[in-house]
Amino acid sequence: MREWIEGARLGDQIAWERIVQHFSGMAFSVAYGKLGDWGHAEDAVQEAFTEAFANLTKLQEADAFPGWFKTIVERQCQRILRRKIHSTMPMDETIIMDAEELNVESIIERKEWQERIHHSIEGLSGNLKLVVQLFYFHGYSIKEISGYLKVSPSALKKRLFDARNKLRTSLLVTDFVSMFNDLYEGGVSMLHIVNGDIVSDKLRKGNVRGDILVWREVYPVGPVFVETGELHQRSPRVEYLERTLGIPADDYVTNCKSQEQILRNFHKYDEIVLWFEHDLFDQLMLSYLLHWFSNQALGHTKLNLLCIGDYPGINLFRGLGQLTSKQLETLSGTWQRVGEKELETGSIIWEAYTSPNIESHVEILNKDTSVLPFAHAALELHLSRLPSPINGLGIVEQTILELIRQGVDTPCKLLQEIGNRLSVLGMGDLELWYRLRSMSEQPHALIKILGSSHTFPDYRKKTTPSFENGKIALTEIGVEVVAGLKDWIKVKGINEWYGGLRLNGDLVWRWDSQRKQLIYMQ
Repeated sequence: MREWIEGARLGDQIAWERIVQHFSGMAFSVAYGKLGDWGHAEDAVQEAFTEAFANLTKLQEADAFPGWFKTIVERQCQRILRRKIHSTMPMDETIIMDAEELNVESIIERKEWQERIHHSIEGLSGNLKLVVQLFYFHGYSIKEISGYLKVSPSALKKRLFDARNKLRTSLLVTDFVSMFNDLYEGGVSMLHIVNGDIVSDKLRKGNVRGDILVWREVYPVGPVFVETGELHQRSPRVEYLERTLGIPADDYVTNCKSQEQILRNFHKYDEIVLWFEHDLFDQLMLSYLLHWFSNQALGHTKLNLLCIGDYPGINLFRGLGQLTSKQLETLSGTWQRVGEKELETGSIIWEAYTSPNIESHVEILNKDTSVLPFAHAALELHLSRLPSPINGLGIVEQTILELIRQGVDTPCKLLQEIGNRLSVLGMGDLELWYRLRSMSEQPHALIKILGSSHTFPDYRKKTTPSFENGKIALTEIGVEVVAGLKDWIKVKGINEWYGGLRLNGDLVWRWDSQRKQLIYMQ
């Protein structure tokens, strides 16, 4: 923690994010205990973090941060109380309402015992309830809670013991044992690895306990090599992402080192849960992590996987970020243990994706990857991005031109429609802007922007209203290429990366997505 505090004082954004990630659960528990309202508690926590960041240089001792920050949270709660804006809904009513909205009987049954526990702790005194929430629902250790609340470890254990005795009368024995069997061992220490900040934030607001690591990478974009941590392999990727997506090299490298360090310390956790979904973005991230863990001695640490491609009641499922905190809670505990077969399959997929040979990218489709049920479809999608024998375009460029030809002629509309049609790619706006920019570059541009002098946005240059509302049209070459009358690679050439595969010059092959085979050009 000391390193995080010192780094944040010097303006290290990642260090500050680590602080926010670690103390959010504690802060929210304190705020909710004082305010009794989820929305007001979230406001108090947000304001507290803002105040803490602004006054971080005034903190004399880094080790004093937990108690100092708790005081700030309590002060923000008092400000909200003075405003007298308590229009609250009881916690149990909120839970019932969310469950009714889901209308999925099996999910409700699976989570019923957790709701009963939450209802039961509402009857505890403030001190007991807070410790139970921090220890069991957020997964903080006795030592961490002690530093935050300024209460001795022995006193905390006494409070947990008292809470256990009081809850005996309101919980079934089986529920009680499953929740409190690790009272003096500190509970099960868990690390949840997720694909983005939206999922991370919602998990923290829910009752999924443990630490959360957001794995920040875009493996579908740019050069990727088997061992990403090697300097000679990382450098080409750093240069590519800065040039194409605008991601500053220093930011990227710092983030990589930070998350890799957390990963290397995985032995501190009893269990690790990988939260992923079906799209290409996530499947590549999953394959990398499985490859990495396949080369580690897991020891006592259990590795689990939660990977879904749909959710009851959602017609177009894009990913975990669509779900509410309560819906994500219904998935908690439904993960499956990762065994040797999953590790081996993930490693094989990663090695194929990072291969410089097109044959390796194709041959993986003939291997049995069914232990990871979404992998095969994702690998087919990966290949569909490669130049086709019809006009040299991949699925992204082809879809963009078809949409423009159909009248989708603004960047915002394109982003929305691409998201609908190609949601299985998991492509973000940064990648889309890069693809559009590449298609608009002269000579031999496929598209043009009308009535706007703004360049395409990237990581550093955000969108502007004039750009978002600018008109996009096909060029003459674009019209011919989308109709299959010209091959864009033959007209313009190519210099692009897909995983370990570098495409440059005039390719001698194309990928036929319909027949799912490699075609060598005459």
